[in-house]
Amino acid sequence: MFETMPIEDYLAQGGALTSPDNAPPRYRGELLRLMASFVDSELAGSAGFADVINDAPGIKERIAAARIVLEKADHAGKVLEIMGSFGADTARYAVHHPWSERLPRDADIGAERRGGDMRLSVLHYPLEGWVDAVVMNVLMGKAVVIQLGELARVSYQPLAEAFRAILPRETRHAELGVEGLMRIAASEEGRRAAREAVAYWRPRVAASFGLAGSARYEMLARLGLRHAPNESLLAAWQAAVDPQLAALNLN
Repeated sequence: MFETMPIEDYLAQGGALTSPDNAPPRYRGELLRLMASFVDSELAGSAGFADVINDAPGIKERIAAARIVLEKADHAGKVLEIMGSFGADTARYAVHHPWSERLPRDADIGAERRGGDMRLSVLHYPLEGWVDAVVMNVLMGKAVVIQLGELARVSYQPLAEAFRAILPRETRHAELGVEGLMRIAASEEGRRAAREAVAYWRPRVAASFGLAGSARYEMLARLGLRHAPNESLLAAWQAAVDPQLAALNLN
């Protein structure tokens, strides 16, 4: 007679779940928290870029910004469907929520969540014009790609598959940002404005990776919802953005 492995042990050993029906309560709660953070961050990011489309200096830039706005909202919708299968109240996303609401520019909230949603802390800060938005997109875009690489390994298989499908489009968003930043950095005036934006956004994007030595990480790792600690993801982001900024003389 075969012994049944406890589901927590199964997950800790790399097992995957495929249905809400066999997800234990703690797992469900943490998975819903993870999904809500992603959905809220994508909706807040989409709303933020919608506000700067009219600041774009040309047609190509307007198209890139509009694409980011559209696809981030679409990504939120894909993950929201999975949240709905767990019984989440998806209707609350259909009613008006101030996704474009931001804190004062000089606020300093670290990695803290604020307000009535689960967006990453960096998405509480306002964009100020086109150069600022492009720099933020370059820095945050690379962070999103690294974080999605981690999320694409989650132990809930339908969500991992959704993240794997989203990853190439978010990668393209980051590439569009780099293309825009290259055009900005072609002039001394542009480089000066971009350096100011880098100084503002870099510590705020870094904070979005969370605290080093997080106690929550160990618990999430046992559930198969995390695989690399915050400090490893942060180091990967720093290694990715440093040469990009250096190549444009923006460090």
